[in-house]
Amino acid sequence: MSTNMKTRRPEPAVIEYRDMRFLIMDRPTDATIDKFVEELNKHGAKDVVRVCEPTYKTDRLEGKGIRVLDWQFDDGSPPPTSIVEDWLNLLKIRFREEPGCCVAVHCVAGLGRAPVLVALALIEGGMKFEDAVELIRTKRRGAINAKQLAYLEHYRPKSRLKLKSNGHKQCILM
Repeated sequence: MSTNMKTRRPEPAVIEYRDMRFLIMDRPTDATIDKFVEELNKHGAKDVVRVCEPTYKTDRLEGKGIRVLDWQFDDGSPPPTSIVEDWLNLLKIRFREEPGCCVAVHCVAGLGRAPVLVALALIEGGMKFEDAVELIRTKRRGAINAKQLAYLEHYRPKSRLKLKSNGHKQCILM
């Protein structure tokens, strides 16, 4: 394998829907952490959800005011209910406090676990599952495997991130 093939990584993908913004990324290493932090700062991300095994130290992120949340689950699988609940609770709080802010999420390659969490947020925000998957796949080619797709198809949202207009601006219903 050529050096170029080994170092080529997918570009970070910004997914936007209503007042929600997500940054899907692949996993950094201690050697690439400065570039990772630069990308997070560029998009204003204050939270990073790490859904794969830790392979880098978080002190540089925390030193820049970026919180890292470790919610690891099995590669190629849908997330357990407890992680879905934690993810949606984080988003309710974050997007209520700062509508339009950015929440970053990464797994190893940014093609499975991270996109599934973003798809769940889009579905909870009112998007149909097919549209959520299509939007993510336009930015992250190859994202979401067949097992995860079946999970999303059968997922029943409770509108936990659905926005309601109050005549002035959008807010998140609790």
